[in-house]
Formats: sequence, C-alpha cells, structure tokens
Amino acid sequence: MPDSTLRTDGRHPAQLRPITFEAGIAPHATGSVLVSFGSTRVICAAMIEPKVPAWMRQQGVKGGWLTAEYSMLPYSTLDRKARDISKGKLDGRTVEIQRLIGRSLRAVVDLQKLGDNTLWIDCDVLQADGGTRTASITGAYLATRLAVQKLIDEKKLAENPLADSVAAVSVGMFGGRELLDLNYLEDKDADVDANVVMTGRGQFVEVQSSGEESTFSPEQFQSLLTLAQKGLKDLSALQTAFLTKSLLGGKW
Repeated sequence: MPDSTLRTDGRHPAQLRPITFEAGIAPHATGSVLVSFGSTRVICAAMIEPKVPAWMRQQGVKGGWLTAEYSMLPYSTLDRKARDISKGKLDGRTVEIQRLIGRSLRAVVDLQKLGDNTLWIDCDVLQADGGTRTASITGAYLATRLAVQKLIDEKKLAENPLADSVAAVSVGMFGGRELLDLNYLEDKDADVDANVVMTGRGQFVEVQSSGEESTFSPEQFQSLLTLAQKGLKDLSALQTAFLTKSLLGGKW
C-alpha cells in the first residue's frame, strides 16, 4: 500500500508542489515565463539571434542552433551566492545544468526549421528550494513555445520547429520513502535522487540518477521512474493548459 504519511510541507509522497506559470515576465524577450515549483521560482526567457555559431559556419552545418544559459541569482539562496563572473569562470554545476537544458530543448526542436538563427534560452533562478534544473527545463519549453509563436506571427519563421513538448521532474528516496518533486530539505539529505526529462509523448530525453552514500536496486529504480512518469504526465497537462490559455485559440 502506498505510504500516505504527509511530508514536511504537507504533500503526499507522490504529489507535485504547486506549479504555476506566468507569461510575459520579461517584456524584451521574444518569449518568457516565470515558473514556480512551490518556493522554487525561475525566470525562463527565449530570444532569437539572426546568426549561427562560428563552428556551424566553419563546418558547413545547415539549419539553426539552440543554446541555454543558467544562473542562480545572488539572493536566490539563504546565504548569498556569488555570481560566476566574480569568480572569473562558471562553476561545474552551472555548466552541467545549462548543457542539460540545451540538450532537453534540442531533443524536441527541428533545428533545420529554425533557419540561420540561434535561439537563446536564459534561465535565472530567483528563489531556490530544490529542483531548479527541472523547473528551468519545464519553463524553458514554455518560453520557447511562446517565442516560436511570436516569430511565426511576425513571419520570421515559416513553421513551428517544435516537434513535441518537454518537461522535467525530480524523484528520490528520502527517509525510506519514494518522493516526487523534492524540495531542498529532502534533496540535500536524499539517499537516492534522480532528475528525469521526458517529452509530452512519453519519450525519455535524459535520466540522471545517483545514490548519495547509498545504493538502490533495479526494482527501486524502476519504481522511481514510474513515479517520475506520473509527475511528468501531470506537468505536461499543466503546460498544455497554460499554452492553450496563453496562445490565441490554443494554436500549436
């Protein structure tokens, strides 16, 4: 029987945090969304640049490109987090996360349909309470979809390059229980944690899983994946409802 004991924030083990999306948070971006996973809040913005990276031109690679940047603002955590620029380099975690965001979006974007353009995705964490990378991916897709529609409406793109939606969620084992969408207190002391990225049609993009001074069985891993799939199905439905409301007539 599933464990029904409530977590410290009042949720059931298999329950997402309250999820909200707010469009147009960055007016100068082509598309932008403020995404909230409980107390984790991230601004995701998409902007088009009418050129491609030098390596694509040098290698004769056709089509466009999509790349992502991620940062945690100094006041996003309880103790001030120094900006990467003040240290003179990106830390390893930042590099890992922005590469993950880029890979996740490129998995559902037909780069040929972007033309000779680069789509930049910027994810800036306003408040961190666990799951900043999963919130960033989930919001980055929405910002990209809004940006794409604006570019289509302005005749700057001939067709929608997005083949599917994409979202991400965390799962883990904490205190002997399998939990969905971990907050910071759960994440920092989890025995096992995983980040799962999946398309709206249910295809995996990436699964990152590790034991923290612990191990997990194949059966536990499969159970965590099943829990993540449940959460991602709910997230995909929330994305669809948001876009249906945000895009005139719910255009896809």
